[in-house]
Amino acid sequence: MAKVAVVAIGGNSLIKDKDHQTVPDQFETTRETCVHIASMIEQGWDVVITHGNGPQVGFILLRSELASHVLHTVPLDSCGADTQGAIGYMIQQSLYNEFEKRGMKKQGATVVTQVVVGKDDLAFQNPSKPIGPFYGEEEARRLGAERGWVVKDDAGRGWRRVVPSPIPLEIVERAAIRTLLEAGFVVVGVGGGGIPVVREEDGSLRGVEAVIDKDYASGLLAASIQADLFLISTAVDRVALNYGQPGQKWLDKMTLAEAKQYLDEGHFAPGSMGPKIRAIIKFLEEGGKEALITLPQNIERALAGETGTRIVP
Repeated sequence: MAKVAVVAIGGNSLIKDKDHQTVPDQFETTRETCVHIASMIEQGWDVVITHGNGPQVGFILLRSELASHVLHTVPLDSCGADTQGAIGYMIQQSLYNEFEKRGMKKQGATVVTQVVVGKDDLAFQNPSKPIGPFYGEEEARRLGAERGWVVKDDAGRGWRRVVPSPIPLEIVERAAIRTLLEAGFVVVGVGGGGIPVVREEDGSLRGVEAVIDKDYASGLLAASIQADLFLISTAVDRVALNYGQPGQKWLDKMTLAEAKQYLDEGHFAPGSMGPKIRAIIKFLEEGGKEALITLPQNIERALAGETGTRIVP
């Protein structure tokens, strides 16, 4: 194979703002992002695309609960599977059309992916993963009381419902993803961090009520398939120290040691950049060669070293 990259797209980055949350709106944003991923593939990269699903899984769950007086509700793990299919479809079609425009003989394939988590993960007692839309504090607290939700402030951006987010341990369909990649497909996998499952004593799998962090699962996938690059496409062009505060400093490059130091010093918020940096640290510690953080529209420039934050061992 050529150089392999895992490209992680945030679930929030598929939604531009609260006025553009519909499926057609998300489709349009996906098309824009896929233009830049297609350019990366045209440059010779073999790519696995992963994506978040926080807003989308929240929408499905809310829709399910509102309709519970006429239909059965949908478990959280099934909501995750639904988003893998729907977002995978958007990415596959967007890439297909872009490849057709460019005369590229490539095709995408989505793998519905299960990810093993620990039964005793402390996350099940401390929900922390934001899902669904943003609310004002008063409305969020009211909805929490009415519907039995746990609600928290999401990195100062508004209040959201939160659910358990256990640490990913094993990607069940890793071999399938690797095989498709080796056969020349662009693979969409580990969507939404993967469908959370636990392994029973007899080796069987069982879905659990949780949403796995997309960046942690993407980093695990990148390490397990020995990817050359772990690229996180997010809402900022580069990583900053003292972000949004006096003395803010943009970073073009970090070493693994510097990333650990800055994380320990509290520069990366738990609800935003923190999980991304932690996922990259783990990827590099497990033999990863390089990671990159940038905006979706700047992927080509970041690969050329013109922007983005590059993190190396």
